[in-house]
Amino acid sequence: MSSVASVRIHTSQFPEKVRRDLLDSLRTRRVNHKFHYDSVRQTQKWLALHREYSPSRCDEDCGAIYEKSFKAAVAQIKAKSVHVIGLGCGGGQKDTQLLKLLKARGKEIFYTPCDVSTAMVLTARQTALAVMPEKNCFPFVCDLATADDLPDILVTRHPSLVTFFGMIPNFEPQIILPKLAALVRPKNFLLFSANLAPGADYATGMKKVLPQYDNPLTRDWLMTFLLDLGVERSDGKLVFEIKNGPAGSGLKRIVADFHFTRARRIEVDGERFDFHAGEIIQLFFSYRYTPERVRTILNRHSLDVCDQWTTRSEEEGVFLCRNSE
Repeated sequence: MSSVASVRIHTSQFPEKVRRDLLDSLRTRRVNHKFHYDSVRQTQKWLALHREYSPSRCDEDCGAIYEKSFKAAVAQIKAKSVHVIGLGCGGGQKDTQLLKLLKARGKEIFYTPCDVSTAMVLTARQTALAVMPEKNCFPFVCDLATADDLPDILVTRHPSLVTFFGMIPNFEPQIILPKLAALVRPKNFLLFSANLAPGADYATGMKKVLPQYDNPLTRDWLMTFLLDLGVERSDGKLVFEIKNGPAGSGLKRIVADFHFTRARRIEVDGERFDFHAGEIIQLFFSYRYTPERVRTILNRHSLDVCDQWTTRSEEEGVFLCRNSE
């Protein structure tokens, strides 16, 4: 293995653009979720949180549904070569499981781990190189929410399998889904996972999963953003609540807001942001879906669900999809 890793970085993650996004987050009092993965320290905190609370790590049944979905996807692919595009790749564990199965089927495999965090992309690359040659791995750093030319960059001559695991909760669906659909060419596949609200009653299910967010590890991870900017823990309190999504969406989400109880000035590149007692900054949100809601939003963007797998707890679902156009 080479001692040098080549990583492509999209302009959406160039320093000046990141700076503008940070300033905009502070002006609007709504933090772009990418800033929770910005540093190696934040990445390590997120990985620790993922190990502790992610259903795919903690629930054997969750691991089983992913395995079933991987086998089903691999069985559908007849081409001799496959390009796996891992959007929001995280540490790359799930993508690597998929790559291993494709390789066992005799496929020539290519992999683009894609994430907003360089540290995450490098972690996913390292994980994947255990099962594939370095020359076929193309790490890519970008902001999925703001990059508008992803098909030109990510779509190759090889048949593709796009993965989008655990990402939809942190995006406004009307922003991310058109971009996702543009990457899934006709006759190619998408493996899509969503965190679900369990049970027949949506609101009750939301209350049941709230502790997965309101816990010390999540608080520590989310507060890192503010602490790195000079805010002190004693400046306020972090509050988790269940809120309705945009009007007409039929969705609910869990929101983490920091409530300032005393004044604090933040300075970034010569710009000052004054937060007064009583002000709120939204640090994080996470939509929870139901299988029916997943199918509905995917269908709006010409993505048909071919098959689906849901855990017995009804808290996690994986969906195999195709472009219906």
